[in-house]
Amino acid sequence: MGPPPPDFASLHPGYVLESIMNCHLYLREGMVYLPTMGKVAEGVYRGIEPVAVVSASDIGEIRRALNETFARGNPPAQLLRRSEYAPPLLLKYAGVKTWSVFERGLMFWTIKEKNGTFQIAGQSKRDDGGWRPDAERTIDFPPNSATDDVIDRMIAIVREEAEKNRKKL
Repeated sequence: MGPPPPDFASLHPGYVLESIMNCHLYLREGMVYLPTMGKVAEGVYRGIEPVAVVSASDIGEIRRALNETFARGNPPAQLLRRSEYAPPLLLKYAGVKTWSVFERGLMFWTIKEKNGTFQIAGQSKRDDGGWRPDAERTIDFPPNSATDDVIDRMIAIVREEAEKNRKKL
């Protein structure tokens, strides 16, 4: 079976780690995808089961999915060796074979909470193909904002973006 994989901190010395709640929300072709973000190490996450998939037009289901995803938090997830990587989790839910196909027309946000302060950050594509927070699409909530306020704002964003995309088609 071999030795256990090294931990993240030993592989990435000097990496700044912080403890936060981390949620990813993807909007693609009128559907919202909310994977559970498993915590590999402080500040390091990867998508794991369960994954909620709901229509962007169903406010009640988006609210339920966000509440359930927040309630699950970030359960522990194993650090994988490169040889253990599987195809990205969301591909099977979207019915596509590659991440590049999944990313076509994709909108992506992170929702983070640290010490009672929430942030929704829209993500933009980097030149190298990765994603980065978009300062123009970032909302910092006042400390101790209600979770329902964050969820209401995220739903409004999803609805607005889904409507824009629908009109483009």
